[in-house]
Amino acid sequence: MKPNRSSRPVLAIVIFFAISFSLFLASAKQLTENDLTAHEWGTFTSIAGPDGSSMGWLPLTGSTDLPSFVEHFREVAFKGGLRGTVRMETPVLYFYSPRATTVSVNVSFAKGLITEWYPHADSLNPALTNRDYSLFNMRSAGAISWNSVSIDPQGSADFPSDHSDHHYFAARTTSSAPLSVETPSGPQREKFLFYRGVAAFAVPIEATVAADSTIHLQNQFADEIPAAILFERRGAQLGYRMLGPLNGQAAYAPPELSASLDSLSTALEGVLISQGLSPDEAHAMIETWKNSWFEEGSRLIYIVPRHFIDSVLPLRITPAPARTTRVFVGRLELVTPATERAVESAFALNDQLTLAKYNRFLEPILATMIVKSSDPAQNERLERYLQDVSTRVHATAKN
Repeated sequence: MKPNRSSRPVLAIVIFFAISFSLFLASAKQLTENDLTAHEWGTFTSIAGPDGSSMGWLPLTGSTDLPSFVEHFREVAFKGGLRGTVRMETPVLYFYSPRATTVSVNVSFAKGLITEWYPHADSLNPALTNRDYSLFNMRSAGAISWNSVSIDPQGSADFPSDHSDHHYFAARTTSSAPLSVETPSGPQREKFLFYRGVAAFAVPIEATVAADSTIHLQNQFADEIPAAILFERRGAQLGYRMLGPLNGQAAYAPPELSASLDSLSTALEGVLISQGLSPDEAHAMIETWKNSWFEEGSRLIYIVPRHFIDSVLPLRITPAPARTTRVFVGRLELVTPATERAVESAFALNDQLTLAKYNRFLEPILATMIVKSSDPAQNERLERYLQDVSTRVHATAKN
């Protein structure tokens, strides 16, 4: 039966409201789905070479410094010999959502490999070739993917533990939602997605150290470095200088060793909050890394520009969060005259306690000293020290 003319306006109104209501529901659903937000923090560790640029070193040397349940990339050929310029340390990705939801996460790493992660990932790093050995000749980016991450603000807090007092666990002290990933052996739960890696790209800042200890900085990136701190520690004494945003080039004297660790932690925590981390995230990051960032030596601690992060470490979350915050701290080691004197003296005296403070950086420190030295006798000594360090590094890697 066809509708008569008088019923047509009514039918049109019904259809109009039906469509409007459907659009309203779709809009409401979209808004609800976009309640999800993501926050990430991590560290890019590198070393300034004699010419100021980030130099090649063995970023996988030293302790992995992670709980036993964290998964590792097992590639025997790389042990102790994977040269690169950057150690990407402990990025953690938090999620915040008022309701349970599921996302997929993919991270790519330019000229890099993902070497540690938790929970279990669905795919990791493309197929490698022999030419990938040094990272500098990698044909494709490293990558890691989690295809189905369940996020639940009311989820179980039954997170794994190896019953150690490890700084990894400090990252859990936030209000982020628990998450879980299904694996063949059952669900793995955590407060965040965690991953680490090594790469061979140039960091956005160069630093050269003059004979009088003046530190010359050059921002190599189009965007400004939002904030930077010049730091030095010698035994129980430490000092720092807040540099503010960095554009172009500038020169600074080393800081006076008259500050406290508490004042530095508070200052850096404020910088992290100003870049978008919540107070508990900023505190968790400081607690995770303070023993490393503030150890013996000299370094520049800086905020990596967001565009640089996205260019070398593209992150894709599906469905996309309403907001994604990424705050990475750059740690650039500086081989200053004070460090050179301390290292050479420690070798001469066989002071293993002092040498252990420089640990994984000993090889690049010695290599830098050799390049800078014009004294044949000193060069001979430094070459012997470097050979000793290299032998111990490769011996440790084989075990």
